[in-house]
Amino acid sequence: MIEAIDIRKSFGNLEVLKGIDFTIKQGEIVTIVGASGAGKTTLLQIIGTLSNADSGRIMIDGTDISRLGSKNLATFRNRKIGFVFQFHHLLAEFTALENVCIPAFIQGKSKSAAEKDAEKILSFLNLMHRVHHKPSELSGGEQQRVAVARALINNPAVILADEPSGNLDSANKKELHELFFTLRDKYNQTFIIVTHDNQLAEM
Repeated sequence: MIEAIDIRKSFGNLEVLKGIDFTIKQGEIVTIVGASGAGKTTLLQIIGTLSNADSGRIMIDGTDISRLGSKNLATFRNRKIGFVFQFHHLLAEFTALENVCIPAFIQGKSKSAAEKDAEKILSFLNLMHRVHHKPSELSGGEQQRVAVARALINNPAVILADEPSGNLDSANKKELHELFFTLRDKYNQTFIIVTHDNQLAEM
């Protein structure tokens, strides 16, 4: 599913990633754990095609992403990669349903098809009673579940999550972590999750 080969990245004279190699199979949940400044987010951004490595290769679902031009890379990112961030980055002027639909619209789905897919995921996440609410009307946990639904809408090959529970209280953090395992079991999703502690890894 995902293979990293000798990934290296430096910022000035500081070498952050020093020849990273790993293989992740479909349906695995992998955590990247380490102290602040260790290069966790940098590695995640390289896997997610948001940043370039200085050298090395990333293979995702059989595609060498280093060989893709900018236009093809953007298309690949939209179709194959879902993102969940610590701060949900929902658009304040749009409802939960509309926020979830945005990646599907970018992919070219019709409004009816996108909304049907979004409602299916939101229903699974127990959010159907909140679909017409805007982010300011949702709790922190609900906002993050909407962000997870948005990441899932295009049925990506992998979900990348950067400190997804870092802005949640302990109850919502546990609920989100359990959700990742539920999604893995239901959809055979692959997750790579950056975290500052090993709570998720111990589940």
